[in-house]
Amino acid sequence: MKYSFETENTCSKIIEFTLEGNVITNVKFLGGGCPGNLQALPKLVEGMTVEEIQKKLSGIICGKRGTSCADQLAKAVKKAYEK
Repeated sequence: MKYSFETENTCSKIIEFTLEGNVITNVKFLGGGCPGNLQALPKLVEGMTVEEIQKKLSGIICGKRGTSCADQLAKAVKKAYEK
């Protein structure tokens, strides 16, 4: 199933992804951000489980924001999986 998540405190505004069971695919960051990171993150997490993404990306921060695109992705996939 396809999900869309509005981010908080990041340059990218929306994260879209597909969740099949607990496996994440087709991640896209929309609305801005660091182009290199936003191209690398989807490639790195393609086919990973929600649990793997949570373990690797939760708590990563960007500057003084208290979060990051990676952290927001971890939150998004967890929220989608819990639905």
